[in-house]
Amino acid sequence: MTAASPRELADLALVTARAAAELVRERARGHVTVAATKSSDVDVVTEADRASEALIRAHLSAARPGDGFLGEEGDDVPSSTGVRWIVDPIDGTVNFLYGIPQYAVSIAAEVDGVVVAGVVLDVARDAAYVGHLAGEDHPASVTRDGEAIAVRGPVPMALRLVATGFSYDRRIRGLQAEAVTRLLPQVRDVRRLGSCALDLCLVADGRMDAYVEEGVNLWDHAAAGLIARLAGARTVVATGIGGLDLMICAPAHGFDEVFRVVRAVGFSPDSGE
Repeated sequence: MTAASPRELADLALVTARAAAELVRERARGHVTVAATKSSDVDVVTEADRASEALIRAHLSAARPGDGFLGEEGDDVPSSTGVRWIVDPIDGTVNFLYGIPQYAVSIAAEVDGVVVAGVVLDVARDAAYVGHLAGEDHPASVTRDGEAIAVRGPVPMALRLVATGFSYDRRIRGLQAEAVTRLLPQVRDVRRLGSCALDLCLVADGRMDAYVEEGVNLWDHAAAGLIARLAGARTVVATGIGGLDLMICAPAHGFDEVFRVVRAVGFSPDSGE
């Protein structure tokens, strides 16, 4: 398998994500059922998750045999090419299960351990967020439906709209709820929308001022994290109060203040100033 540029990998990811999104839309028109649970009884997998991941695996392996694969719903496949695909077939499964139109297909391409391309396809709105690093013959790019996007300009902490989410672990949820209670008086408001990938893309697109959530996995944020960074955000994965990965994302120009407040209100065990 020949080497591919970041733009070529992004193009393949986009075609694949569109096909998977169409499958998910078809399944959404039918009766959605839970196929299994994972970390807890509220952490669910639907048959559509499995079908979407199978389609993505088949499409990518046909186009690029030998590439590795890390998916939320299946076994890992090692890479013989240096390229690994990191996939969440439906990010926001509970929203999908309940018919809430806030879920996405997420596909990232990693080369030698570095994410170089990412696509997040907002299924309900058919909106495609695409980002890739610069290659030998092309610059870096980040777009929504082909139009360049960027983070929102500087605002005081008190005027920031912050997205968050909650762990499937009930003990950690309680700790997160306490942190959110302390955060609320310091920001404009908090939104809990149910999809890590789309929350990060909203920061990238200037529609959200920050995002913080404990309990995220690599497939949740690999593609959207790259998109956010290319749009002018900074991302950090720290350790949360419950001991799980804590994703913090905000425009680079105001990230330090967001990070300080997130620590101070108790999202991270290191809450000292």
